[in-house]
Amino acid sequence: MERKVINPWTWQDPLGFVQANEISGGRRILLCAGQVSLDADGKLLHAGDMRGQINQVMDNLETVLKAAGFTLSDVVRMTMYTTQVDQFLANRSDMMERLARAGAKYASTLLGVARLARPELLVEIEATAIQ
Repeated sequence: MERKVINPWTWQDPLGFVQANEISGGRRILLCAGQVSLDADGKLLHAGDMRGQINQVMDNLETVLKAAGFTLSDVVRMTMYTTQVDQFLANRSDMMERLARAGAKYASTLLGVARLARPELLVEIEATAIQ
């Protein structure tokens, strides 16, 4: 697989994402469902704690990726949904560091939503990974 990052500007660089990924010769594509802050039994973790939920979401995303033989570095697209955009932005530093350490270069969208599948959920993240 070859990946070409498309960044006509530089303002996004400190934010850790890219404007687009051009993929050619990819053999495997993994479309991950939205991950939320639930444990293996579907029980809520980190009620009312945005940073805790973001970190759990990333743990869950990595678990799904690993189960399919992928890593965070294979992620080319992330869609982030949150019920509290300002709190998400204030608490995403661990997630950003984790993605940077993995060398992830992903296109992304952040959306503020009225609520998620369960009212106590604060954040949900979908990802697409390619090898």
